[in-house]
Amino acid sequence: MSCVIRRQRLPSAPPEMDPEVVVLTDGLGGEAMIWPALGFNCIRWTTDWQGRQLDLLHQDAALFSKPSPTRSGNPVLFPFPNRIRNGRFQWAGHSFSVPANHGPNAIHGFACHARWRVVAEGTANGEAWVTGEYHGYLDNPPTSEQWPADHILRLTCRLSRGRLSFDAEVLNPDPVTLPWGLGYHPYFRSVWHPSLSGQPLEIRVPARKAWELEECLPTGKVSPVSPEKDLNAWRPLAGLTLDDVLTDIPRTPTNGDTLVELGALRHQNGPTLRVLGTEAFRHVVVYTPADRASVCIEPYTCVTDAINLRSGTLSEPDGLIESPPGGTYRAEMAWEIS
Repeated sequence: MSCVIRRQRLPSAPPEMDPEVVVLTDGLGGEAMIWPALGFNCIRWTTDWQGRQLDLLHQDAALFSKPSPTRSGNPVLFPFPNRIRNGRFQWAGHSFSVPANHGPNAIHGFACHARWRVVAEGTANGEAWVTGEYHGYLDNPPTSEQWPADHILRLTCRLSRGRLSFDAEVLNPDPVTLPWGLGYHPYFRSVWHPSLSGQPLEIRVPARKAWELEECLPTGKVSPVSPEKDLNAWRPLAGLTLDDVLTDIPRTPTNGDTLVELGALRHQNGPTLRVLGTEAFRHVVVYTPADRASVCIEPYTCVTDAINLRSGTLSEPDGLIESPPGGTYRAEMAWEIS
């Protein structure tokens, strides 16, 4: 069977949201479902493994009736991932304020809250793909007062057997420098198939350092990862409480891939899910939600609150990217099952 792209309408979506989703199929039983109106969130990924269809992504119980953009699937975090302290920062001699939407802080950018446009799609060479676009000042006009420069994110989701990739292209259409960071917040289910329910899930993240956090915000200090948070070797997830920003990840690609392994999950005696990324992804947040049967391995190009940390003296790069007028930057992240 060949790859196919189809449209589907969610029957219970709220009336203010476009209910149409794009479904990519790999011709072998695997699917990726993307909801453009929910920030181009990939809300479902299934794939075949040894004749079993794995269901990888967690969906919140209220996803279709009262959808939250950051509680299910794979939220896209742009132009900043995670928090900005008090929703305020200085840039190029100007003060900016982003609405606080998580206590006193702003969190997870603008793109995940916006309706995206589908601008291209296709099938070729054993893969199906769809490209969505978010244009900051056009799709969310208030951000013209909240962010230093206009910004465009084009994201292509590509599905093939056992692999789902996210190829991002960031463009600066403004005549001034654009500061930005990109992150992904996937919620991976704790059990991927009923036959794996008795096999513990394990985690591995090859990070050698961690950012010191106070109330989930970096202080600017980076230290070797502590023994209790060291995930360089496989560790059972059971009993771990994680909400950490890790860094200093080896930049050498593994297993012949052109991307670097940023983290991995596996069921004992079962499948392994690898999270891969280009060198732009310097930081990884690991998070175990207390209220969802899931775990997050979140690749970030920049550390939490990087736009405020930029003014300090840091021992580790903050990862904030500054695109010149007319500049274009590409970064790829992928998930792979073996």
